Amino acid sequence: MCRNIKVLHNFEPPATTDEVHAAALQYVRKVAGTTKPSQANTEAFDEAVEAVAEATRHLLDHLVTTAPPKDRDVEAAKAKARSAARFGTTGAVAG
Repeated sequence: MCRNIKVLHNFEPPATTDEVHAAALQYVRKVAGTTKPSQANTEAFDEAVEAVAEATRHLLDHLVTTAPPKDRDVEAAKAKARSAARFGTTGAVAG
């Protein structure tokens, strides 16, 4: 899985349209192997992003879970701690 695509399921508040679109864009970029399609492929690329976003929204709207919703700030702090442990950083900027 592309590391830039974030988990969108079971958050409070739910994933926004922008988050779903960003995930769809990252997916299509990964599959297409390009961040910006050629002029000849722009229409197909944009259509794919919209189709993936629609499928993602449909999936998110229909998934069922008994787990309590996750807090975005708590999850971000956990990710930052994992990154610091993995890469040995403290978030300080080197001068």
